[in-house]
Amino acid sequence: MTRRRPARHVTADELLTELGRLTEQALERAELQQARVELAEALQRELLPAELPELPGLRAAARYSPARHGLSVGGDWYDGFRLPDGALAFSIGDVQGHDVEAAAFMGQVRVGLRAVAATAADPGEVLSRANDLLLSMDNRLFATCSFLRFDPATRELAHARAGHLPWVWATAGGDWGLAEDEGGLPLGVLPAEEYPVTRRRLPPTGGALVLVTDGVVEGPAFPITAGLEQVARVTRAGVRADPAELAAEVIKVADLTGHTDDAAVLVLRHDEPPTGGA
Repeated sequence: MTRRRPARHVTADELLTELGRLTEQALERAELQQARVELAEALQRELLPAELPELPGLRAAARYSPARHGLSVGGDWYDGFRLPDGALAFSIGDVQGHDVEAAAFMGQVRVGLRAVAATAADPGEVLSRANDLLLSMDNRLFATCSFLRFDPATRELAHARAGHLPWVWATAGGDWGLAEDEGGLPLGVLPAEEYPVTRRRLPPTGGALVLVTDGVVEGPAFPITAGLEQVARVTRAGVRADPAELAAEVIKVADLTGHTDDAAVLVLRHDEPPTGGA
């Protein structure tokens, strides 16, 4: 017969000691999490560009907003830079996951896109080569992305997207819509992925193109379709505004959705071509 050892009564002092130990562990974890959030925020600020390039007829502006509760920082980006042939390139995207790792991967994606775009004029080729480059780094994260190339001589905008949201467009003449261009898988998923390119000439009436990440248009009880409709309303109302003002209004949509993710907005404002232009 097995004899049971009588249960030992835990004293109040022992309970208080154990409670203190658990509280200390919780505080250490909270401090560590806060430190990681602050580091991710710092990385985000340093990695995003301080300014965006412009050319006669095209002006750009962007806004970034961290997650509402500060725990989902580090995945979204926007970028813009000049290309060797005089064209401009712009990108916007969203890295899977959050925290420091996502912020660091975001930086790798941006650098990869810039490096590839310097030698590849076609946006689809840029995304394809960047995709293979990221896969060669053996990183488990992936990223959605839209990549655009603006040719000032022809006013042509070439666009390719890797699993990213459609963008909103509106003209000063009153037309508007969603650019639901064909695309490919997010970057970093499958090797040798192809990304179709859509080419369009900017209309002569002037207007705006607005690209966003899902943190702008999606919330816990706010579907993406409703968020995109709200962005479209804001874009139509501000189509003649300065791009910085329009970007500031669009990022406010994230407050309506109650976003739990970080959010980025990229606005391209195109003006009427000069007299005699295309």
